[in-house]
Amino acid sequence: MPPAPPADSVTMQDGRYALPATTRIDLPNGYRPSPKEEYMNPKHLEFFRRKLQTWREDLVEESKQTIENLRDEVRDVGDEAERATRETENSLELRTRDRYRKLIAKIDKALKRIEEGRYGFCEETDEEIGLDRLEARPIATLCLDAQERWEHRQKQMGD
Repeated sequence: MPPAPPADSVTMQDGRYALPATTRIDLPNGYRPSPKEEYMNPKHLEFFRRKLQTWREDLVEESKQTIENLRDEVRDVGDEAERATRETENSLELRTRDRYRKLIAKIDKALKRIEEGRYGFCEETDEEIGLDRLEARPIATLCLDAQERWEHRQKQMGD
């Protein structure tokens, strides 16, 4: 029986690469995943991990700024119209912050899938999600066909 790979190295899970959080892969400057490469190889995983981490950091920073803006605001200034406008703006800020919180949770789940060797594969069909779709929506969990079926079901239930 071969020795287990170190905990911080690239591993294979069910024939797929898993990239532990402690493992870093060097990427050439300007690297973009190519369909000519093996799908979800370690470079692909590192590319998407970096993309997700950067997106997460940006969202966290924007959330911090929202909190600071709400804290710094003077609450007892102005007439009723000004207060109503301020309350509407605060409500929008809080809704945006809630969307960010949900998006950060989805990003965290995508990062976990990278670690587990499940990233880039449809949760419903186990097919490849595709590089173009992941470039556009790196938190995607469904291939295009499965996503369309899900949206169709949602539309039917809403009607």
